[in-house]
Amino acid sequence: MPAPLRVLFSAGHSGAWRIDRISPVIGDALPGAARLAVHTAPDMPAAMSEGAAPAWILAGTTSNLRYTTGAEADALKARQEGLGRAAATRAALIPIRKTQAWWDLAQDERRAIFEERSRHIGIGLDYLPAVARRLHHARELGEPFDFLTWFEYAPEHAGAFEDMVDKLRRTEEWRYVEREVDIRLSA
Repeated sequence: MPAPLRVLFSAGHSGAWRIDRISPVIGDALPGAARLAVHTAPDMPAAMSEGAAPAWILAGTTSNLRYTTGAEADALKARQEGLGRAAATRAALIPIRKTQAWWDLAQDERRAIFEERSRHIGIGLDYLPAVARRLHHARELGEPFDFLTWFEYAPEHAGAFEDMVDKLRRTEEWRYVEREVDIRLSA
């Protein structure tokens, strides 16, 4: 497994991604902004000191796979294409915070809801390689969200992305979401 990657999502007046919309799905939205910059270590300190103060910053880190079996990890690795593909000019950042009831469940209970009953990984596999994704954990960093999910896709796969997100939001797992913001972007 590669070393964890610390990532900052900074919304403001500059950044490679234009923010097309920020929509609250559950709970409060985030403040509006024109652009989103995605910073990874070691370029964060220099990049964050440039320009006007951001409207908001969300931090997360990649981590080991927490609810994934070996077979699922192999399937994801075989089908997933990397981020930064030239054709992927659309993106979504979806920050999510789960309820305390979710975190009070034992690991095996969360896994049962996550995959056996909600098919989170299975649904995601159905949309690979068209939709590339990377999960960032933020709970352990004291951030306002537990997870920051980053997606990239080509415009012709926008319908598939909407279908995937709709399916995930209709699962049992989403009953444990207390805050979700849907941020759509374009290059």
